[in-house]
Amino acid sequence: MRAGVGYDPGFLGVAVPAPAPGAAVLADVAPTTDGGTVVEHVHFSLQMSASRRFALWVAWNVDGGALKALSRRGLRFARDPQVAGHLQVGDELYAGNRLDRGHIARRADLVWGDLPIAEAANRDSFYFTNIAPQLDDFNQSRRDGVWGRLEDAVFADVDVEDLRVSVFGGPVLAADDRLYRGVRLPREYWKVLAFRADGELRARAFLLTQALDPIALLDLDEFRVFQVALPEIEARTGLRFPDVLRAADLPVLPGLVGEREPVDGLPDIRW
Repeated sequence: MRAGVGYDPGFLGVAVPAPAPGAAVLADVAPTTDGGTVVEHVHFSLQMSASRRFALWVAWNVDGGALKALSRRGLRFARDPQVAGHLQVGDELYAGNRLDRGHIARRADLVWGDLPIAEAANRDSFYFTNIAPQLDDFNQSRRDGVWGRLEDAVFADVDVEDLRVSVFGGPVLAADDRLYRGVRLPREYWKVLAFRADGELRARAFLLTQALDPIALLDLDEFRVFQVALPEIEARTGLRFPDVLRAADLPVLPGLVGEREPVDGLPDIRW
């Protein structure tokens, strides 16, 4: 086994397990080629949806003090050998449109540790099991890059112990997502950051959602980011987060998505 393979639940000095599929999605978990259900790569793990062929969740560790600046030159997206090819959405979705192959676990988050390990993580990040369709301006425009900068923001705004963060994320796989080329395109994404500050574990959850024009097939650029509570992510995904994360979440957030203001910039985040 390669060093650093898989999400490490003890990375923060306290056990923080990955989310688990609830009863509503348990039967949809795709098998791995070795007879299991969890895919493990360098610094991240995931489970796949068999019906949607995207990840139900991805969990990864970020060591901010050991990150490497590695190029993506020469790296190509590829089907994951740990999951049957027909259970992954590949290049057939992305040709001739504005859809990007978007990393769920950010490539920049994964390239840390000794150079051979960081290089292996760089390669592993390009498996389609870690990819979901995102519009080509996913992190610009009205969002001011908030979604793509959440991990960077916590390091900038919080005294994170040991510069270590564990992150969980994925698409919201809703039954009424728009069908395109035989694939239902997720219109919402979620992310949870866990870290230690001031001697305590904290968890902060975010939802990226979009207002879709029901007529325009790929009018997907009206994205907004909301800070949410973990139970809201659970309700949308059918996943269950560990009690240790639920206890570390913000106790009160006003209303539900649609009833409060979106996060328009990093200063709006409650750490």
